[in-house]
Amino acid sequence: MMDRTLKALSLILNYPSRELQEAMPEIGAVLGGDPRIAADTRAALRRLADGFAKADLYDLQESYVMLFDRSRTLSLNLFEHVHGESRDRGGAMVSLIETYREGGFEPATSELPDHLPVLLEFLSTRPFAEVQETLADAAHILDALAARLVRRDSGYAAAFAALSQLADMQADAEAVADMLAQPDDDPTDLAALDAVWEETEVTFGPDPNAGCPQVRDMLALMDSPSRRAMDARPVTE
Repeated sequence: MMDRTLKALSLILNYPSRELQEAMPEIGAVLGGDPRIAADTRAALRRLADGFAKADLYDLQESYVMLFDRSRTLSLNLFEHVHGESRDRGGAMVSLIETYREGGFEPATSELPDHLPVLLEFLSTRPFAEVQETLADAAHILDALAARLVRRDSGYAAAFAALSQLADMQADAEAVADMLAQPDDDPTDLAALDAVWEETEVTFGPDPNAGCPQVRDMLALMDSPSRRAMDARPVTE
């Protein structure tokens, strides 16, 4: 049975589209009605969904790109915060894809498998105990991203706060501090952005030693801190 809250969080963190805007009243209702999330966070999620539904689509898309595509410290690709562009990331990606397939999940998206909305889409089909373990392993990343979004006065911070609350585990304060010690990117500095993406390309060749660990086992590697739209679909039962 699908966890509608995780599905809704996956959708709200996707690249904005007209279809996604039209689904926002239902998404906001789902997020605003989950008692697992604190009341103030539910209210913030409703405001985020309401604003999303009413805003100009191009403004939403520009804001999304500036936050999540041009700001590496806000990347929604989780392994970016662990491996950066190192070759280790490729092996982790392959293992994650295998885990998805073993769970009967084939992402219908051009995004990388560690893209947070893709992971949440997968987790929405998994037992909640597994969901909590996986989110707990990434808790320091979620908390650091939430703090950075608060700094930028972004309503998206509520989505990360909700994920932390669903994990129901206190993030490692030192790990969060280490991530927040990294300077925030300037998304308007195009020269710096070009330099970042000229770094070593991630490779995804098969790893003969790679098994098929559970998602949480791979995300456990996130203990040390180191896009785009999935098909937008209305939340369904």
